[in-house]
Amino acid sequence: MCCFSRAADYVRVTGDDWTRLGDRADRYAHFIGHRAFLRMQDGHCAALAVQPAAGGGLDFFCTIYEHRPQTCRDLGRGSPECAGELAAKAARVAQLHPGLAPPPPSGPRS
Repeated sequence: MCCFSRAADYVRVTGDDWTRLGDRADRYAHFIGHRAFLRMQDGHCAALAVQPAAGGGLDFFCTIYEHRPQTCRDLGRGSPECAGELAAKAARVAQLHPGLAPPPPSGPRS
């Protein structure tokens, strides 16, 4: 799993994940039927912050990195699997953010 998708049921949130999210759970997750999923907005996870970078371009970082669901933890940041996901979704990301392919997501920021 990667941060980019338009599917509302893309990243499953388990009971343990919901507990780990704590007070953030209602903001970043939602239920479809009896199952919880991370919210997606603008083609990416609602917890993925997209901000202008110094020198141009955009920075992508996870605002719930320390509390992210297990599915997100299983895809190691900067791993070959992560790079593969980003390459596979580059066209979608470019549509959302013209002229930009996302770098591997960085760790938490305040």
